[in-house]
Amino acid sequence: MKRTLVLTLGLVLVGFVGAQPTYEVSGQAGGWTTLFDGSSLKGWNVVGDANWELADGTVQATKGTGFLVTPMPYGDFQITLEFWVTDDANSGVFIRCQDPKMISAMNSYEVNIFDKRPDQSYRTGGIVDVAKPAAMINTGGKWNTFDITAQGPKLMVTLNGTRTVDVEHKGHARGPIALQYGAGTVKFRNVRIRTL
Repeated sequence: MKRTLVLTLGLVLVGFVGAQPTYEVSGQAGGWTTLFDGSSLKGWNVVGDANWELADGTVQATKGTGFLVTPMPYGDFQITLEFWVTDDANSGVFIRCQDPKMISAMNSYEVNIFDKRPDQSYRTGGIVDVAKPAAMINTGGKWNTFDITAQGPKLMVTLNGTRTVDVEHKGHARGPIALQYGAGTVKFRNVRIRTL
């Protein structure tokens, strides 16, 4: 009887401890990793002919077309970054890219940066052909923030503190991340990621 009571209390205690929430601390397991710190493009593959260069803690391009691509694939993650673009810029953050050499909105999720997109349905803050942005936010001529979460089919985008996308989509499950240059002037800085 005494042994059964001790065993029961032990199981209850294990269940209680297992049910407690866990917290992630930056710099520890599950914490944030800096992908671009402003001083080097180490850890990025260049695809295309965009003229990426380092300047004042940013990576920027003004001509050509192309991507900076992580060599590592990601499945469930949260990525945060800052970007600065001119009004005529065409850029984006591509996630879960299926082919890191031939990146497109067809084989990845394109979180768009394109204020003057001819079809405004999937303008800045939306995911091209997947989710229209819930708010129209112009980003030209100032620093902006993206907070992008992909967890299973759940995709969320927050632009400058406003949730623009909250959708479920069963498409691409895992792949590298790519920063795009298409037109105008585009700058990125403070790119960080954590796996979920």
